Amino acid sequence: AVKVQYPGIDTAMGSDLANAELLYAMFSAVALKSLDVKALVEELRRRMLDELDYRLEASCQTDFAQRYRGHPFVHVPDVVPEYSTRRVLTTHWVDGMSWSEFLARADEPLRQRVGEAMFRFTQGAIYRARVFNGDPHPGNYRFHEDGTVTFLDFGLVKRWAPGELESLVPLIDPLLDRDPDTIVHRMIDAGFLAEDHGLDPQRVWEYVSAPYVPYLEDEFTFTPDFASSALGKLLDLDGPYADVMAKLNLPASFVILDRVIWGMSAILGRLRARNRWRPILDEYRLDAPPTTELGRLEAAWRAGQR
Repeated sequence: AVKVQYPGIDTAMGSDLANAELLYAMFSAVALKSLDVKALVEELRRRMLDELDYRLEASCQTDFAQRYRGHPFVHVPDVVPEYSTRRVLTTHWVDGMSWSEFLARADEPLRQRVGEAMFRFTQGAIYRARVFNGDPHPGNYRFHEDGTVTFLDFGLVKRWAPGELESLVPLIDPLLDRDPDTIVHRMIDAGFLAEDHGLDPQRVWEYVSAPYVPYLEDEFTFTPDFASSALGKLLDLDGPYADVMAKLNLPASFVILDRVIWGMSAILGRLRARNRWRPILDEYRLDAPPTTELGRLEAAWRAGQR
């Protein structure tokens, strides 16, 4: 499989992205005043510039291919380095169903298995590998009859810098435990809120918990409109949480992770994936025992890697 960069795109995008002041001004015109615009723009610029150099993508894909070699339900094609350059990426070919083919052909058990496999790949990368693919797009996968998934396109990859993940992890427990006071306190520490925000902690929790509903219920089924309705609530500048939105910042370390959360929610919605998602999440963030067949398969594979 050969990926060739469109001629001139690196020059065009590079010159646009180099004009930082213009980007700051454009983003400031549409962003909330509480946002640290420069930090957000710099994070996005770095990730987009990375995508222009296929040598970086080759390195990232090689890293993932090595990490997941022999995995029971995740496959990443190897790079062919002798045929890869800054503008050309060559990898091993993988047959498999495209997204549209999979939706048309897969029965319910296969959809559920694949949904869990994709969720596990994302969480494992974030919490265990500390490097994750920031582009959960339906075109970036190939699906197989046995429930395994091949993951493609590692151009937009985020590696946690020292301290980044550690600043975000403390937010999860109080959010899932419905503890408004603690979540607000930790949001201040992580840079999401200023100390003098003056907001009602309960309203802050109600707002920020919208994407995490799947982990607040014993069992949850993602639906096609879950991500859109939850995201609509978070972006409604004239809605009931406008006062909360006006005080919130989005730390740069969270930008790509936020994209992954929403992108994966949309994909799982198309699959109508159903599971007990919090115990699965806890396997990755708390090293809890596996709770499903896929979890046990992965645990056995990890044990064999040591």
